[in-house]
Amino acid sequence: MMMKAIIVMITLGEVLNKRYRVSSILGKGVFSSVVNCLDLTTETQVAIKIIRNNPVMYKAGQKEIQILKKLRDSDPQGKKHVIRLLDTFEHSKHLCLAFESLAFNLREVLKKFGKHEGINLKAIKVYSQHIFLALSQFQKLELVHADLKPDNILVNSSYNTVKVCDLGSASYDSEAEITPYLVSRYYRAPEIILGHPYSYPIDVWSIGCTLYELFTGSILFPGHSNNHMLYLMQQIRGKFPNKMVRKGTLSHFHFDENNQFLLNEIDPLTQLPTKKPITFGSQPVKDMRSKLGLDDVEKGTEEHTLLTHFLDLLEGTLVLNPEKRLTVKECLNHPFIKYKV
Repeated sequence: MMMKAIIVMITLGEVLNKRYRVSSILGKGVFSSVVNCLDLTTETQVAIKIIRNNPVMYKAGQKEIQILKKLRDSDPQGKKHVIRLLDTFEHSKHLCLAFESLAFNLREVLKKFGKHEGINLKAIKVYSQHIFLALSQFQKLELVHADLKPDNILVNSSYNTVKVCDLGSASYDSEAEITPYLVSRYYRAPEIILGHPYSYPIDVWSIGCTLYELFTGSILFPGHSNNHMLYLMQQIRGKFPNKMVRKGTLSHFHFDENNQFLLNEIDPLTQLPTKKPITFGSQPVKDMRSKLGLDDVEKGTEEHTLLTHFLDLLEGTLVLNPEKRLTVKECLNHPFIKYKV
């Protein structure tokens, strides 16, 4: 039986917790709503996340608060690019979390400035460093974010600082349980789909997908199912290592006993589901280099150098085998981030 989840009605001008006057509704999701408020005590804008009222979501909200407080306490100066929790309270039996307010998320920035063509690579270079600094802080506290995507990275009104937000899916590394639907699908790492134990590399994969999208304006792996995601991954990143397929507890849904990939399709004649064997070579069918347009940029220019470094960073973050994927530390020391422009 599905548990009923109630979300309280909020009206503009309403004052929450005798302190926060609602100025706008920022968004309504499955698990929560977010409103923009004026803090009447400090006269600053804050964003308040109002969590749906049922026991499961309340418990999840309490865990999110505990993680956010740990992150805040570990970074008193607020230099690690993680959204800052300012206050918590209850409103009409709904758990509420008050955060510093940032202007946009990166999905909105893409729509505003880079629809179908992406945003400036120098801006992406700055954002990359900030995001990997946030991930290094998560790892220091043994946390996996598990839902990184453009929607969950906020940017300030000057567009020069980003912060990672929405810790609703975050967990401690030691708590990781095999589940094929963790992380939003387009940003879901292959080891999750194949049923491997997962860890910090899933966040690195998600950021690789996000950075590609920021530069091109297009989703790298727009799969309509987990099976289709694996198909698209192999087109761009080559065949899965046999060992990785063999060790996956969910691989049998996608590969036969000879590690041959099986693409789920609908037979055009019978309209029945069918599995079509697809053979991939070690070399990708589609080339990331051409997707970034590197060959169209004049060699020897700063743009060519920076884009070459960017391609190398993407390829390192999008290695199919999580054990061979770049670590967060390696990403922070990567030439793309270190390169002086």
